[in-house]
Amino acid sequence: MLKEYRQLFIDGKWVPTESGRTAPVINPATEEVIGTAPMASGADVARAIQAARTAFDEGPWPRMSVGERSAILLRMADLMEQRLDELVELNIAESGSTRIGAQTFQVGIPIEHFRDTVGRVLLTFPMQTPLTPFLGNGIGQGVVDREPFGVAALISAYNFPLLLNLVKLAPALAAGCTVVLKPAPNTPLEAFVLGEIADEVGLPPGVLNIVSGDLDAGLELTTNPMVDLVSFTGSDAVGRKVIEQSAPTMKKVVLELGGKSANIICEDADLSRAVKTVVRDIILHAGQGCAFLTRTLVHRSRHDELVELIKAELAAVTVGDPASPGTVMGPLGSAAQRAKVEELIRVGVEEGATVAIGGGRPAGLDKGFYVEPTLFVDVDNSMRIAQEEFFGPVGVVIPFDDDEEAVQIANDSIYGLAGGVWARDPVHAYAIARRIRTGYVTVNGGGGGLSPHGPFGGYKQSGLGRERGAAGLDEFLQTKTVVWGVSAG
Repeated sequence: MLKEYRQLFIDGKWVPTESGRTAPVINPATEEVIGTAPMASGADVARAIQAARTAFDEGPWPRMSVGERSAILLRMADLMEQRLDELVELNIAESGSTRIGAQTFQVGIPIEHFRDTVGRVLLTFPMQTPLTPFLGNGIGQGVVDREPFGVAALISAYNFPLLLNLVKLAPALAAGCTVVLKPAPNTPLEAFVLGEIADEVGLPPGVLNIVSGDLDAGLELTTNPMVDLVSFTGSDAVGRKVIEQSAPTMKKVVLELGGKSANIICEDADLSRAVKTVVRDIILHAGQGCAFLTRTLVHRSRHDELVELIKAELAAVTVGDPASPGTVMGPLGSAAQRAKVEELIRVGVEEGATVAIGGGRPAGLDKGFYVEPTLFVDVDNSMRIAQEEFFGPVGVVIPFDDDEEAVQIANDSIYGLAGGVWARDPVHAYAIARRIRTGYVTVNGGGGGLSPHGPFGGYKQSGLGRERGAAGLDEFLQTKTVVWGVSAG
């Protein structure tokens, strides 16, 4: 057993659930139980919300200076770094990430980004801005104050547990909000480590509350009138339910949802470089990323050449135990997710697309939720496999004849989360990027990852609001205009 938690973190204390119910945490690579987490009822979550409400209305956190909050939160970042190795092992075990993935984009980089948000971003954010003097019945002037939004319910997904928890916690706590954090039911362990860290650093009681559970727990967070804001990461189907459930109490809703992002590879692109991004977004964390570029749009004259390059790269991918240093791709997060991916692969074949490589389960891996890296060709953008999110190691290749067709295909989606453009001339690539209706676009590979300062979020059904940097912090702030007259004497 790697980690056992049988109590929730509420009001600065570890407390039992109403029922005492717990659930096993399963390693997706071995299907073995590696941990235990408490299962909160709606009543348990209501207790956490009340603690957060009291801490916001009566406690010191929202009334601290930004410097005071920053100092405490930077200490939290220090403690996370001290427990880095433990968090890496937890991440490998509960999410199925490869070791290198856990050390970098799952754990190491998110801690660095947390530090940046609660330090540099918070300390330079304009919490008060003056209004230009104005004329009415007399002369007026004033300020715009930015204040903490209130009690924030943070609901994260299973694929990047620590990253998604921290990308919500950092701006919420930095802004002065109090929080109830609900991690995904199958990846709760890293969240409870954050409770231990909050306890050690002396975060005021009720500022951070952590509950794990299923639908009842989530429903309480989205419907309880004491919650002011809900930040949710997950599928668009569940995102729509979050909006519906939050509507009667007019909560602010921030949603980071699905994607079916296009990677446009122009006729003059350097295929030896572009293929790396195509393959990366198929195999990285077994394709379980909403912003991965899973639709490859390539100029027809380069189609066959690119497909052969992709196949060669995918054939060399080592799939297996994510704890092994030599593993390149691990399992999907659950049996249910594997079943969904396999069903959509079957649909693709029925639709008339061709499996160029993969399509099954890797040989010799009898335990664990594995699927082979898979590539579809002969794909039309109207097919389900070109429109629906696999959330697995599956990519599709679609040819185009010119820039106009490439942009049309890229924008022919209910989603608009990310995108990519490859062309020898960066000015040409940028011109195409400007036309893609999506929230984040990389040109010729971008900068190697998501910018901690660049707003991240979706157009269309990929979500509402933005995360990261100053824009992410602003989501957790209210604006208040205060004006006064200028005395004549």
